[in-house]
Amino acid sequence: MRHQRFLFVSENRSQCGRIGGPPASELGVPMRAALHVAVAQPLCVPYDVTQNAVAHAAAVRAAAARVVVFPELSLTGYELGAPALTASDPRLCPLAEACAETGSVALAGAPVPGEGGRPHIAVLAVDGAGISVAYRKLWLGDAEAGRFAPGDKPAVLEVDGWRLGLAICKDVSVPQHQVDTAALGVDAYVAGTVMSADERDLQDERASRMAAQHGMWVAIASFAGATGEGYSDCAGRSGIWLPDGTLAVQAGTEPGAVVSALLG
Repeated sequence: MRHQRFLFVSENRSQCGRIGGPPASELGVPMRAALHVAVAQPLCVPYDVTQNAVAHAAAVRAAAARVVVFPELSLTGYELGAPALTASDPRLCPLAEACAETGSVALAGAPVPGEGGRPHIAVLAVDGAGISVAYRKLWLGDAEAGRFAPGDKPAVLEVDGWRLGLAICKDVSVPQHQVDTAALGVDAYVAGTVMSADERDLQDERASRMAAQHGMWVAIASFAGATGEGYSDCAGRSGIWLPDGTLAVQAGTEPGAVVSALLG
């Protein structure tokens, strides 16, 4: 029944109660508006940024959330040879337009240029004001390290007074990344991942454990369907976990799913 309740949140926020602990007014602290966060796992066409940006835009409109999180390298597919994208790439215009219309911030995955000719695996923050590189992946997989350079520090994106710590795939499996990001005073740990179908339970266990350990919301957007580098059947099951480690809402394994919850 919990799963059905939170799917209802994504469709009609005004009829749902507050998720989490006691109201801030009861704790003697200023009220902060709840943050509506969605995790999306759109169907991805390998290397086709144009089509993928359109699919991302559709997911943003369907979510109608303040923040919409997408999987690792969602704009190209998990194709390590995909050319790097710049924030000014015109193919991203449909996504930027959708964010402007809905007032959303999309956190999309893409390869971006880096110094010395080695690109980064990154999170692009897209909203009505434009597009920027919000985070560069710190912990690279073995195959990734052959082409990409690691980022240099954890990152926080602030949205409406909420501090969102950003992560990409392998980062989530590294306790030091969790500790360093949590130390920045984050309210939520937000990640885009690519994991295989046989790692679904591991994905859930990690998210629940880090939420409870650090007392923060965790939102994971996990690739669904097939993508490159041997990922013929990805985990899907994107989800959001409460700060006590309880699962709030979770998608199925199919591409195209979008689910959301109010963080408060």
